[in-house]
Amino acid sequence: MTKVGYARVSTHDQRIDLQLAALRTVCDRVVEDQGVSGSTNKRPGLISVLRSLKPGDTLVVWRLDRLGRSIQDLIGIIERLGKRQVDFQSLTENIDTTSAGGRLVFHLLASMAEFERCLIRERTCAGLEAARARGQRLGRRPSLNEDQRRSAYNAVVLQGEDVDEVARRYRVHPRTLTRHLRRMR
Repeated sequence: MTKVGYARVSTHDQRIDLQLAALRTVCDRVVEDQGVSGSTNKRPGLISVLRSLKPGDTLVVWRLDRLGRSIQDLIGIIERLGKRQVDFQSLTENIDTTSAGGRLVFHLLASMAEFERCLIRERTCAGLEAARARGQRLGRRPSLNEDQRRSAYNAVVLQGEDVDEVARRYRVHPRTLTRHLRRMR
């Protein structure tokens, strides 16, 4: 039943002292990531903390945003901890999954995040549908224009040139060229 603190600041210029002081008052040990953005998965301190936690342990952070890149990321981390029977505590937001109230607050946050994801998906689908209705072509631009496709077709199919050589000439992958040729037949 160990309490392990995790502190993080995004740049080396930022000070981590406030987080460390708060965590040291309640934790048996504290691990830190200094100069590591929350938007990356490469957070060595966090990775080592998550690996070291055992059932019955508690992961403690000063604030929620120190742990997760987004609400979805945060929820994913806390749910994985819960499956391993590791508790979670955030000092500033007063969330503690060892209590019924803390679990309730966490599940409310998770529900709101899921609701937000659904709204974003609905808006995205509506926007794509509206763009299609306006006649906009969606997706990535074709790597070869019509003239290039015709010329490549003639070179490969009619003149018998090697697909790899023609693909290199147009700076595309041979599979891309083959896909275009298949559509033209």
